[in-house]
Amino acid sequence: MTENKSLLTVRDLRVYFKLDEGVVKSVDGVSFDAYPGQVVGIVGESGCGKSVTMKAILKIVEPPGKIMGGTVRLQDRTDPEKYHDLTAMDEKGKEIRAIRGGEIALIPQEPMAAFSPVHTIGDQIIEAIMLHSDISKEKAREQCIQALAAVGMSMPEKRVDSYTWQLSGGLRQRAIIAMAISSNPRLLIADEPTTAIDVTTQAQILKLLKQLQKERNMSIIFITHDLGVIAQMAQYVVVMYLGRVMERGPVDEIFHNPKHPYTQALLRSIPSAQKTTRVKLPTISGSIPHPFNKPKGCPFHPRCTQWVRGVCEVETPDETFVNENHFVHCFLYEKSKEAAS
Repeated sequence: MTENKSLLTVRDLRVYFKLDEGVVKSVDGVSFDAYPGQVVGIVGESGCGKSVTMKAILKIVEPPGKIMGGTVRLQDRTDPEKYHDLTAMDEKGKEIRAIRGGEIALIPQEPMAAFSPVHTIGDQIIEAIMLHSDISKEKAREQCIQALAAVGMSMPEKRVDSYTWQLSGGLRQRAIIAMAISSNPRLLIADEPTTAIDVTTQAQILKLLKQLQKERNMSIIFITHDLGVIAQMAQYVVVMYLGRVMERGPVDEIFHNPKHPYTQALLRSIPSAQKTTRVKLPTISGSIPHPFNKPKGCPFHPRCTQWVRGVCEVETPDETFVNENHFVHCFLYEKSKEAAS
């Protein structure tokens, strides 16, 4: 895969929140690519900047948050060699409003909060369809019912006139997915779409997303803190910590050949049927630093068991190439690269 063929290219993206107490660098130099038909998993602990990264891509970061640097480039639908710089667009302009929902759709964490409780789900999905298509309300309603049927909702002709508070958690999740796919976007951002539902419904939603992705050849950016979901859904993984990318690579490489100590620690903490019973799971020592008091150097070094004194707490590691499409931000591999050369 070459960079100029990627559907979405994010480079050195930075989002800061300027508060009275100080500046929170919520996203601090994030870079990754999403290719057509690919599922990219973004994983990390709560507060690492996953959701803010996605909001920055769509330019819906709430004040006082502001995009301070970097670029987000989206491939043109008709000309694969042409790209649109989303960061240069007016956040309230026609260009970005056409892209939101039309080219890039978002599945938010909590559909109950995303939907209006005083309008039916049909009214809201129809409005979204008509924003991105020049069709009548009757045609939009038909398209809405088709979208509800596509996500496996029973009796879509009846459910279209339901309010969110009349639906179960699983049906609300299906309704918000129907809204996201209703305008046939090329990229779907799923922001922890299984967080607020039970395990059985989670499995159904994940199966549905995989099915829709294959049928429509959509790219998906799947945000979660669950590595089990990443293993099941993603082809490429981006591991984040404190607003920075620690490691990124193909899912098999990340799970079978993790390089960054943070990735290794995350994988060790996953429960497994092969592990000895009645033994405590390994945990990552310490806690995430306060956003106003980020450590100097590598942000993970205060919790790292392999940190190098005089190096890790002084400088921030650059991205180091491991092998094909696998990169890590860690001085351990910069040192080994220097030794090899």
